[in-house]
Amino acid sequence: MEKTPSKRTEHRAAQVPVPTSLPASGDLASRHKHQNMDRAMRAAVARVTGGISPHSVQEAWSDWALHLSRSPGRQLELAERAQVNLLKTLTFSARALAGKDGSASSEVTAPFAPKDYDHRFADPSWAKAPFSIWQQSFLSVQDWWDQATDNMRGLHKQDADRTRFQIRQLLDLVAPSNLPWMNPEIIAETARTNGKNLVDGASHFTQDMIQTLTQSHKPAPEGYKIGPDLACTPGQVVFRNDLFELIQYSPQTDQVQAEPVLFVPAWIMKYYILDLSPHNSMINYLVQQGFTVFMISWCNPTADQSYLSLEDYRKSGVLAALDAINAIVPDRKVHANGYCLGGTLLAITAATMARDGDDRLASITLMAAQVDFAEAGELLMFVDESQVAFVEDMMWDQGYLDRPQMSRTFSAIRAEDLIYTRAVNRYFLGKDDLPTDIGVWNGDTTRMPAQMHSEYLRGLFLENRLSAGRFAVEGRVIALKDISIPMFVVATETDHIAPWRSVYKTKLFTDCDLTFVLTKGGHNGGILSEPGHPNRHFRIGHRPADALYVGPDHWLAGQTTVTGSWWPAYATWLGDQSSGREEPPKTGNPSLGYPPLCAAPGTYVHQV
Repeated sequence: MEKTPSKRTEHRAAQVPVPTSLPASGDLASRHKHQNMDRAMRAAVARVTGGISPHSVQEAWSDWALHLSRSPGRQLELAERAQVNLLKTLTFSARALAGKDGSASSEVTAPFAPKDYDHRFADPSWAKAPFSIWQQSFLSVQDWWDQATDNMRGLHKQDADRTRFQIRQLLDLVAPSNLPWMNPEIIAETARTNGKNLVDGASHFTQDMIQTLTQSHKPAPEGYKIGPDLACTPGQVVFRNDLFELIQYSPQTDQVQAEPVLFVPAWIMKYYILDLSPHNSMINYLVQQGFTVFMISWCNPTADQSYLSLEDYRKSGVLAALDAINAIVPDRKVHANGYCLGGTLLAITAATMARDGDDRLASITLMAAQVDFAEAGELLMFVDESQVAFVEDMMWDQGYLDRPQMSRTFSAIRAEDLIYTRAVNRYFLGKDDLPTDIGVWNGDTTRMPAQMHSEYLRGLFLENRLSAGRFAVEGRVIALKDISIPMFVVATETDHIAPWRSVYKTKLFTDCDLTFVLTKGGHNGGILSEPGHPNRHFRIGHRPADALYVGPDHWLAGQTTVTGSWWPAYATWLGDQSSGREEPPKTGNPSLGYPPLCAAPGTYVHQV
């Protein structure tokens, strides 16, 4: 069903968008008539700094330095740490140069080890002198700075985290693994290929630089095309407005569960992370298990859609999708599943529906989704008043948060692997990126409209309104405790975007029947845990409605690890919340204005 923009939408689109971060902006503008000059200047600076506020950087270091200057005990501790680290490094270096290189067969044990997620020194050649000496020297300095930027009494924890993060970025830049004359892998490869690796690397660098400067979209490699290879579960687009397309997937069983399933993905990603290759597609798996599945495919907003708000995503997105599903599968409630920020949006929608007496939902599933942002992982390092205002001014200028600006933030959190390891492989070793389905999806980034992203940053991340009882919808505060339908909450063990203990807090703010799953993997890899995936496990626990709260560590200690994928347990749970099987519904409902429009994956997924 094609919807044309309403006059209200056209009117809003014609207005100059004013981010919600400027309450009473009219009064502010009347008191400070040249404020737009200031905003334009900050926006220009933001383009150079990648959206990072210089004030936030300076404030973090000033806070750290002032507290360290008033902490003689910490200064003494750091002086002692420097002496110990220097002695360890010199001792190791002397023994390595004497012929005991620290390899597995040697009695010499390296005093410093890389962090678990740091794979830059995994090659065995790093265990031989002089490379082992350079590696240990670097790790010694890294260890000292970890101690120096640890929290101190009186120091704001966010400032401690920021200083540690920023010094880590600087150290990673000068790590010996990044320098061709200090990296044994680069030296060996250069000798083996007579320098061809460096020629190939220069070609890769030139290609990447041109793509960065032109902001061109890199086409998917052969075998990873969207439609034929990825996002290829059969289905039809049965509804479309200017915000999203709704995909209804074709049944693959003779009988299906009576209640359909609606997926609400995050707007910062293309939906097909849940429908990658056929073997690891969660959508395809659920359809094969006898569920009627619908998927929201968000548009990739442009500057003309900068006015879009969280409320638009709720009403013109989730609620519009429910209206369409109710017309296609009448008289049936809907299982709703939200992933990442889509889960946060779904929780807001469900709480509002509960408040307003709307009982169309049968259950709620939240996957790697947070409702409380007090412990929202390393992304909190990028959120304070100055930083949010800085990003808002940049979006005010260009109308949206652009793809590179978001992807740089996520890459910086794990710069060791996502930036420097890739750069070494591509530019110094001359290796092409090996195509993978998740790698293609990861590079298929999206934009975010200015107003919605401002509301999300300020209302959720900065002010944490949802769990604090200060998040209002249509002028009235909503409460997650109003949700009474069953919930299925999934967290992943090594998630640095939505840490599992933060996701676990859903239990703290709800009273409904709730099943909590903690699965192996990270933010994406833990969710993509198809049956047959090697080395997978999960823990699952059930909390009855109105039960007493149990903290995350106590819960973890009492759980048994289950080997394998959590998907079958989820399919079983969904089946238990359903009313039985029946004939599959028809695709769309033309008589009510929901005809099939085109084949899945639709058109919005191809927007760049």
